Amino acid sequence: QVQLVESGGGLVQAGGSLRLSCAASGRTFSNYVMYWFRQAPGKEREFVARINWYGTATYYSDSVKGRFTISRDNVKNMVYLQMNSLKPEDTAVYYCGADRMSGKLAASGMDYWGKGTVVTVSS
Repeated sequence: QVQLVESGGGLVQAGGSLRLSCAASGRTFSNYVMYWFRQAPGKEREFVARINWYGTATYYSDSVKGRFTISRDNVKNMVYLQMNSLKPEDTAVYYCGADRMSGKLAASGMDYWGKGTVVTVSS
């Protein structure tokens, strides 16, 4: 089992920044590719970013590329999402996910999920 706990969400004005954190515990953190997904009201959970086991490769959705940065610390068992130039359409619940496999772009089949943290961007 892997337990994931997200934090760092909140209310921010458009153009502002937030840094989300995800604390992992349980099995060996470095065995897992780490993901951030988000879900806006009435919409499906969508891919935001992922980072590989060693933190050497990242991938982003087109909607956040150039504004968000994912990183991880395998010593502290943490993964982060730095979000800059936030837009109202970034408003969502943000979820941290962990999976042994890379390449996921859909939420289905993720090995582990956190409970999410709410990000609200006002215009």
